[in-house]
Amino acid sequence: MRVVNVIKALNVRINRLSRGEHASVAVHLNQSTFYRHLYLTSQKDLYSCFQVCCDRDMLKIPDHQVAGHEARVGKLGPLIDDSGRFYKPLQSDKRGSEEVAFYESFSSNTEIPEHIRRFFPIFYGTKVMKASTGAEHPHIVLQDIASSRINPSVMDIKIGARTWAPESSEAYVAKCLRKDRESTSVPLGFRISGLRVYISDELGFYKPHRDAIRKAGPDDVKLLLRKFISSNPSAEMETDPDCSLASSVYGGPDGILAQLLELKAWFEDQTIYHFYACSILFMYEKGLALKGASSNAEVKLIDFAHVTEGRGVIDHNFLGGLCSLIRFLSDILKETTKFTVENGQVEPEESGLI
Repeated sequence: MRVVNVIKALNVRINRLSRGEHASVAVHLNQSTFYRHLYLTSQKDLYSCFQVCCDRDMLKIPDHQVAGHEARVGKLGPLIDDSGRFYKPLQSDKRGSEEVAFYESFSSNTEIPEHIRRFFPIFYGTKVMKASTGAEHPHIVLQDIASSRINPSVMDIKIGARTWAPESSEAYVAKCLRKDRESTSVPLGFRISGLRVYISDELGFYKPHRDAIRKAGPDDVKLLLRKFISSNPSAEMETDPDCSLASSVYGGPDGILAQLLELKAWFEDQTIYHFYACSILFMYEKGLALKGASSNAEVKLIDFAHVTEGRGVIDHNFLGGLCSLIRFLSDILKETTKFTVENGQVEPEESGLI
C-alpha cells in the first residue's frame, strides 16, 4: 500500500514537472522507465531513482557528489549539464561572495605556478539561473571534473585541524570546533567527508552513510582509505580490503601520492592564501584500473568559501593536514607495495617506478 501511495504521489510530481515546475531539475520523465527502476530503490531513495530517469540533456543533479549540500526538490544544491559545467549555488551570506572573490583572485594571480593550477577546478565565472529550487539564483560556474569519467570512485577529505577562518563569528567557531573535535580533524589534521567506490554495473557503488563517516576514528579512516583502492569494498567493517589497486591509484609517478607531494612542495613555500575548510578530492576510474589500464587518478582542491589572505605566512593548518594524509597513504603503500618516498618523489625500493 505504501508503494502504491508513493507512486501516486510521484505521478503528481511527474505531471507537474511536465508542465514546467522545477524544470531546472528534471522534465520529460518517461514513466515506464521510472517504474522499471522502481524495484531498485527504497522509499527514502525514490528521488534518486526519479533523477535517473530525467532527460539527460537538461541540468541535473551530479551523482558523483559525496559530501556537501545536495540538490533536492525545494533545496539548493549543485547541478551539472552535459557540456562539462558544474553549477554551484552561491551561499546567501558573505561565504558566497568570498568564494567568488577567491576564484577571481586565483585565476588572475600570476604568482600561481602553472603546474599547481591543474589541482583547482577551472572557473568560468558566475551566472544567475534557475536553481534546483525552481527559483532564480546566482551560481558559480566551474569545471565538472567528473564529466569525462565513467563510474568514477570519489573521496572528499576536509583538510586542516581547524576549519574556521580567523574572522568567523563566535557561533560559527563553536559549531566548527565541535565538529572538528568530534571527528578526526583535531587528532589527524583531516577528516573524510564522504566517498563512493565503484563495484560493478550490477552492484553499483559502495557508499557508506554520512553518519557513519562522521563518527569515524583514526582506525576507521585508515580502513576507508584502504577500501577506496580495493576490489572488494564492503559495508561490513570486519571485511579485510585487498588494496589490490593501491599501486595503480595511490602509487606511481602520476598517482595520488605523487600529486599530494607536489602540492605539499607548493604549500611549503606559498604564503598567498590560507585555505580554511577546503577539501581535497580523490578521483579515479576503477573499471580501467581493474583492466590494467591507467586509473586516471586525480587530485583536486575544492570549496573555497573560507580562504583568507596569507599575508606572507605559510598555511601551517592546511600543510599539517596534508602531511598527515600523505603519511596515511604512504603507510598503506608500504603495506601493499615496496616503495620509498625520496625528495618528494614516489620510488620503488629497487628500480623503476610503481
